[in-house]
Amino acid sequence: MILYDFNCTEGHRFEAGVQSMLSENPACPICAAPTRRRPSTVKIGGRADAGPSRDQMPRSWQGVRNGDHETVAHWRELATKRERLEEKYPELAGDRRPVLAHEGIFSAKPLRAGDDVPKAVAEAKASGVLPHGHGATPL
Repeated sequence: MILYDFNCTEGHRFEAGVQSMLSENPACPICAAPTRRRPSTVKIGGRADAGPSRDQMPRSWQGVRNGDHETVAHWRELATKRERLEEKYPELAGDRRPVLAHEGIFSAKPLRAGDDVPKAVAEAKASGVLPHGHGATPL
């Protein structure tokens, strides 16, 4: 049996099963008017959710409401789930190298362990970003 969505000429909508694609359309169960098939609605049972990435997780005491027990427990559970997911699907992990510098000329593109420092400095200067206070200002 194949399930289809139907419309009748009076505007009623319903779902019904037919024996084959070539079967006649059933009459409307509400008003018995003639019907026509319409595109079926998408029925999504469940969706995968990777949760927040490591970059979206709090990185400071203020980010966890000054150490609120429930907030810390919540983020710890999400981080644990994310770690298990990244073990199974390494492509989700992204660049896990430690960040050495993320302010000043490196605010747009952080300097990470293993990067070629002279090349990273030259690229940062070439991008036109110079240090200014706590952020960076374009030239």
